Amino acid sequence: QVQLVESGGGLVQAGGSLRLSCAASGRSLAATIMGWFRQAPGKEREFVAAISGSGHIKTHADSVKGRFTISRDNAKNTVYLQMNGLQTEDTAVYYCAAGSRLITTRDYKYWGQGTQVTVSS
Repeated sequence: QVQLVESGGGLVQAGGSLRLSCAASGRSLAATIMGWFRQAPGKEREFVAAISGSGHIKTHADSVKGRFTISRDNAKNTVYLQMNGLQTEDTAVYYCAAGSRLITTRDYKYWGQGTQVTVSS
């Protein structure tokens, strides 16, 4: 069974930066597509970014492109989300996910519990 644990969330002022981490346990996820999603209060969960098993293919939602960057360290079984230029509309619970068949299908099998990111104006 795969477990995903997010960390790195918190309160930051607009324009600031945070780096989220997602540590996986249970088995190696080196060949597994991983992604980040977020859910703001009263809104549906939305895709943020995804990365292939090798790390060579990355995709980011238009709303975060140029500000957020997904990366991974397979030796540490960890995926990251570097968030720069944070805006109040980025406030949400951020979830890590693993096990999508393809980057485009977004049918992830495993999910973390989420970490809160709050951006103040």
